[in-house]
This record gives sequence, C-alpha cells and structure tokens, in this order.
Amino acid sequence: MSAPVNPLPDIAEVKTFLLSLQARICQQLADADGGAQFKQDQWLREEGGGGQSRVLTGGKVFEQAGVNFSHVSGATLPASATAHRPELAGRSFQAMGVSLVIHPLNPYVPTSHANVRFFIAEKPGEDPVWWFGGGFDLTPYYGFEQDARHWHQTAARLCQPFGDDVYPKYKKWCDDYFFLKHRNEARGIGGLFFDDLNTPDFVQSFAFMQAVGNGFTEAYLPIVERRKHLPWGDRQRQFQLYRRGRYVEFNLVWDRGTLFGLQTGGRTESILMSMPPLVRWEYGFEPEADSPEAALYRDFLPVRDWLQETE
Repeated sequence: MSAPVNPLPDIAEVKTFLLSLQARICQQLADADGGAQFKQDQWLREEGGGGQSRVLTGGKVFEQAGVNFSHVSGATLPASATAHRPELAGRSFQAMGVSLVIHPLNPYVPTSHANVRFFIAEKPGEDPVWWFGGGFDLTPYYGFEQDARHWHQTAARLCQPFGDDVYPKYKKWCDDYFFLKHRNEARGIGGLFFDDLNTPDFVQSFAFMQAVGNGFTEAYLPIVERRKHLPWGDRQRQFQLYRRGRYVEFNLVWDRGTLFGLQTGGRTESILMSMPPLVRWEYGFEPEADSPEAALYRDFLPVRDWLQETE
C-alpha cells in the first residue's frame, strides 16, 4: 500500500529528532570548548508538558551556552495567538522545539542563536493546524569576511535541495526579523528565519526543519575554531559587553518566541536563558572612526549578499 500523499504530522517522530538534536549539539559544543560540560535541568509545566534545559557556564571558549528542549501543551491558546490566527480558537495545542544561544568569552568569536520548532493545534472532528519554524543567525562583535561568507554559504547549501528560492526568501526574512526597529540597526549578519511552514506536506516540511537543525554546527563551529585562540584585551571585552546589550534589547522587546513562551506560562528561567551572563550599556557610545569597532557598523550590520561578494 502506498503512503498517503499528505501524511498527518507524526508528533512522536518530531520529538525524537529534537531530543537527539539537543544531545548532539551539546556534545559538539562541549568538545569545542574543551573545558566544561553541560548541566541538565529537567522541568515540568503545571498546565501541561515540560522540558530539559542544558547550560554550560564558565568554559574556556563559551562564557555561557544554553540548549533547551521544550514540549508544552494546553487546552487553549492565549488571546494574543488566536487574535492573529482565529482558526486556532477552541483548539488544544502542543508546541515543541530546541532553542539555543551561545555567548562566547572571546570577543572575536560571535554569539549565535538557533532554534527549530513544531506547533500543532487540534480539535475533534477537524483537521489539525500545524507548522514548523526556526532558523539560525550570527551576531559578531568583530566582523570577518571569511566567516560571514562561510555562514551564508552553509545556509544556502542546506536550503538548495528544497528549491532555488528558499535561501533568498528565508535570508531576507531573517534580515527583516532580527532588526532593532528602535535603533534602526540589525542585530547581526542574519542567516535563516522561517515560520508557518506546512507545505507541500508534513514529510517535506519536517525534512527542511531537520536540515536547518543539523546544519547549525556545520555553519558555526568552523568559525569558532578559527577565532577562539585570537588574543583579546579589555578594549575588545568592553565592546563585546556593550554590543551584548543589543541582544538583550531585541529579545525583550521584539522576539516573538520570548513573548509566546511567557504568555503561555512557559518556564521563565529557560526562556530567559538567552540573556548573556554579563552586559553593559553606555550612553551615546560612538566607535572611533576607522576602528575595528566602527567596521562592524559600516561593513557587516548593513544587509549584504554574502554569496556574491569577495574580499
């Protein structure tokens, strides 16, 4: 008997992949750090579901790295969700995903974020409403053309099997999403961002989500290896701490995942794991002209086509 053209979502299969992904990424990051291991914290959510948070702190390379798995459920969604998606009203829901944020110690190693997630809302007698989302993005403090090209070339390569238009579409979505409107400034150099993915069918959509999840370390770890031994001092550290402030501002003001997690009664400690361990703000800061710090604003934060440009 042939498989159905549009098979129903396999929730168990998605969960198995996400737990495996969390374990593999944690091991790869711990190996790259070489000085610390992840500690695991399992938790339950009173309204339904739970998760496991894994956090590495005080490493040789990573000042803090968190890789969270969550699988939460509920009888209803908050009004903020159903206002934009009225078809979700009156449905129970499940949301699961892996989300990670890495804050390196060395300012020449960029911060990075990635997540892959699955959402499904169900109601007896009706077809489920479901979609995948996710992506990854890079936030350098000191820009390197080689790293930026590698990051985007890797993103484009993993998108290619799914269509020529996939990378340009999700690259633009990432550029638009990770943008601090109140500062008219990008958070970093982008990457991929996608949401509401449920076409052409579950199998294809799931395959793309897996490609993004599996491709993150391929994109990020070579950059870590190139930069983690570069010498740095107080000037670089102070600029790193200042730029981390932009990360905090975005996550608390604009990030939809943070808002959804808090509104659905998620575990606050895990949701705010994305915050850097140390950060500073400085009134009216302006980098010195023609300095490496100024180059970040001039050459890397403005949107660029990293696939076509050369040094």
